Amino acid sequence: MAPILCFLLLSLALSSSHLVSANFYNDFDITWGNDRAKILDNGQRLQLTLDQSSGSGFQSKNEYLFGKIDMQIKLVPGNSAGTVTAYYLSSQGDKHDEIDFEFLGNLSGDPYIMHTNVFSQGKGGREQQFYLWFDPTADFHTYSLLWNPQQIIFSVDGTPVRVFKNSEDLGVAYPKNQAMRIYSSLWNADDWATRGGAVKIDWSKSPFVASYGNFKAETCSASSDCSVNSWYGAEALESSKQQKLEWVRKNYMIYDYCSDSKRFPQGFPAECTRQASN
Repeated sequence: MAPILCFLLLSLALSSSHLVSANFYNDFDITWGNDRAKILDNGQRLQLTLDQSSGSGFQSKNEYLFGKIDMQIKLVPGNSAGTVTAYYLSSQGDKHDEIDFEFLGNLSGDPYIMHTNVFSQGKGGREQQFYLWFDPTADFHTYSLLWNPQQIIFSVDGTPVRVFKNSEDLGVAYPKNQAMRIYSSLWNADDWATRGGAVKIDWSKSPFVASYGNFKAETCSASSDCSVNSWYGAEALESSKQQKLEWVRKNYMIYDYCSDSKRFPQGFPAECTRQASN
């Protein structure tokens, strides 16, 4: 390919999307918790802490409209019952859009629950929950969101765990018009998080600590053209990824709103016809 053409294509890609391999000082603001939230190692690590007085949280400086986002997280170890570590994208307002990972703590030796949800135009209630196939407190693991106009893919260490497809043709709103920030927080949710609130936080084990690192994002702003990015137009998982998705759903999914007939006795939501497989 001619050098001038290569340069033009690279310039177009860089002007149309925002590629970040982050320094937490540059890309995030600590928003609550005072000194319970700390940026460490010259901006390469961020740590959230929960004690009996307060939790803590942070948010991205920028808003994004579509993107591919990776964050490495090491969750609260030991007896984490009653705690929730949340990592999500969200816009603002009553009709907000939101794409959620939440990690529900548990008693020592019991598995974390990874809770996912998608809100569009203020409507959520699209919960899917999973156990993880590793100890998420022993080391850092990568939790990823790919969000484009066709679908949202939740992945863990490169393994897809959930695909939420655009079903606007079925009358289901889809997050595509509101730019969102990245948020994360560690907080006290012992009124519901562990066994429906039956197990409370053991404050003798505090402070509780979650750690973050290796944030990477390839994202778009509301005014940019994302179509040059390979992830922007992706509509289907390749066969190996589809097999991994089915493996996770078969072996580690513990709740799917699209299978909850008690909750939806009159019939499942319209998008459920497309969420079970890619």
